[in-house]
Amino acid sequence: MKAKNYHMMSGYQKVIYHLSLFFKNLPHNLKKFFKILGKAIACFFIRIVEGFANFGRTFSEGNKFTKLSFLIMGLSCLIYGPFWMGLSFFLIEILFILFIKEFAILYLVDLTTLGTQAEVETFNEAKGIMEYITADNSMLILLYSVLSLVVICIFIIAYIQSTKECLNAQHRHEREEQAQSFKMMLRSLKDENYHITLLSIPTLLLICFTVIPLIFMILLAFTNYDANHQPPGNLFTWVGFGNFKDIFGKNAIKSYTFLYLLQWDLIWSFFATFLNYILGMILAMMINKKGIRGKKIWRTIFVITIAVPQFVTLLLMSKILGDNGTVNLILERFGLQTIPFLTDGHTARIVIIIVNLWVGIPYTMLITSGILMNIPSELYESAKIDGANAAVSFFKITLPYVLFVTTPYLITQFVGNFNNFNVIYLLTGGGPQSTVLYQAGETDLLVTWLYKLTINYQDYNLASVIGILVFVVSASLSLIVFNMSSSVKNEEQFQ
Repeated sequence: MKAKNYHMMSGYQKVIYHLSLFFKNLPHNLKKFFKILGKAIACFFIRIVEGFANFGRTFSEGNKFTKLSFLIMGLSCLIYGPFWMGLSFFLIEILFILFIKEFAILYLVDLTTLGTQAEVETFNEAKGIMEYITADNSMLILLYSVLSLVVICIFIIAYIQSTKECLNAQHRHEREEQAQSFKMMLRSLKDENYHITLLSIPTLLLICFTVIPLIFMILLAFTNYDANHQPPGNLFTWVGFGNFKDIFGKNAIKSYTFLYLLQWDLIWSFFATFLNYILGMILAMMINKKGIRGKKIWRTIFVITIAVPQFVTLLLMSKILGDNGTVNLILERFGLQTIPFLTDGHTARIVIIIVNLWVGIPYTMLITSGILMNIPSELYESAKIDGANAAVSFFKITLPYVLFVTTPYLITQFVGNFNNFNVIYLLTGGGPQSTVLYQAGETDLLVTWLYKLTINYQDYNLASVIGILVFVVSASLSLIVFNMSSSVKNEEQFQ
């Protein structure tokens, strides 16, 4: 399209044009995204190959002590120094061997089956009591196996680092250089390596409480861990991609439920994000307009909405809009027909979006207020001289400027609304219930459906699949839209 034709468009036509352009370029951007992802995966494997090559090079360049260090970690450091480093690597190896022998091997041997011996109840006639034979526990086998594999990966990193340090120790000895003492190492942890001191404990906690549980939950998607397979009484096992096949067509009701809730999730996320954004921006413009008195008072009134905890507001609205709530009681008092605000599927969805406006608009108002105050007034004055009215100034100056700054915020809000548990669960609980959906209600989002599958129905395998798919959808949309935005393409300046 020529620039002349574009500038002749109205603001509404420009919005439609950009939307059509987005969907037109979507296949190309998806192709570009997966191409970048493929390159990243290829780069990862290339790095692994290079690592093995460097590993072999280290062995070939080493002397007899360095070569023996491949069996006895830190040996070259123990001989040539630094002694404390060699001792540390040697202790890591000893502890790892004990860990594998006394703990990891007990669970890793059953990782392929996740256990074979279920709990059996037998009656001991001699003692007159019920006894239970020692049984496997599929959940513990999987959890401790994941833990063991993570420890093995960490040991491999330490082992590779040990071979490098042993070769460096050999080279220092050949150059007759002094090794770093333990005091010098401690001093470096306070100075140039202070980042290691600060990040070591958070990294360890991240591995323990985020990485390991995340891997465990992902692996559950490839098992049949549900209400009918609860260990130790009933073991669960691997089913491959069976759960994913159920979601994508093999199981009709599960597949329909996923697509139905995904559609509603995207609709909800769109309106909850952009209605709050546009209306919050308009509210900020009205308050910041010249000639408006009591600007601080108006801002304070709307900020009170944020000061009240969100769950209090949502629970209160659920009571007010209930079938026997305040609004319907008032309608009955005046002889009018009551409205099923939260018990009719279509009505409940509209009510949720409207209530969310009350909760979300003040946040956007505060964010855009600061941006609007920093738009140069000369831009508006020049536009006014050129004959631009308020609508043209908004679409040509205000909206592009604010979008340029707040695109990352918009993406964050969209993903946050896509996984917005509080608004749905506290307002409707996902209801009203539906007979055509699998363990879900008309207003459930994927995240609230996941919660119900986990807490109420113990369908952990299906919940894990939903969690993976939610992550894929959220991450893909975020990366594609963010990389298409002017905030990335022209990050140095606003145009």
